[in-house]
Parts: sequence; C-alpha cells; structure tokens
Amino acid sequence: MLNEFKAFIAKGNVMDMAVGIIVGAAFTAIVSSMVADLINPIIGLFTGGVDFTNNYAVLSGEVPAGASLEAAREAGASVFAYGSFLMAVINFLIIAFVVFMLVKMVNRIKSAAEKPKDVAPEVPAGPSELDVLLEIRDQLAKR
Repeated sequence: MLNEFKAFIAKGNVMDMAVGIIVGAAFTAIVSSMVADLINPIIGLFTGGVDFTNNYAVLSGEVPAGASLEAAREAGASVFAYGSFLMAVINFLIIAFVVFMLVKMVNRIKSAAEKPKDVAPEVPAGPSELDVLLEIRDQLAKR
C-alpha cells in the first residue's frame, strides 16, 4: 500500500495540482490587491465613494441609531447584513472580470509564441500512383 501511495504522489497530476494551488494562492493575493488598491478607488471616484458594507437591518436586539455593522454585532444584535453581501458580490464581479482579462492576455501571448515563424512553402506533390500507372500503360501500348 505504501508503494501505491508513492506511485500516486509521484504522478505528474498531483505535483501539477500542488504547484497550481501554490501559484493560485499567490495570484489571489495579487488580484485582491489590484481590486482593493487600484480598481475600487477608481470606481469610488465615479460612485462618490459609496460603500454598502454598513447597510444592515436589525432583526432582533437593541442597536444605537447610526451604529456601524461592527458595533451592531458587538452589541449582540441579530442583523441582516445585506450591504456586506452586496459589496462581496460587487467585489466578486470585479475580481472575475480582472481574472478574465488577465487570462485573455496570457492566452493571446501564448498563441503568439506558439505560431510558427517561418512556414515552409507547400511542396507540389508528384504524380499520383494512378497517373504513373496510366503513363506506363500508354507507353506499353505504343510498343
């Protein structure tokens, strides 16, 4: 059983998956930073800095008027945090779009690198087997 496990681990798929997870984690940090530090501030300029994170509805409990979501949760109130959910959806859409654009760019670069630089000119094919046989027949018929 130990040998089977070693063979399983040594397969390329497991190693590829491990590398993919590690690179994916690093890539997540890059994309998250790009969205939080670059894209969201630009969007904030156009939307007037609207942030829905602190929008919530109190389901039960006492919360001072105008309290932040964090303060409402610390007060022990049961809150319906629709603003946090809305911001998570917006961030997801932004991140998905950024990843889409990055993948599209990488695919374009890959396809440009894979194109053959010099395409050999098409060599005209010689006569077919049938053409050769017909020519032999015609030559034999002339004798």
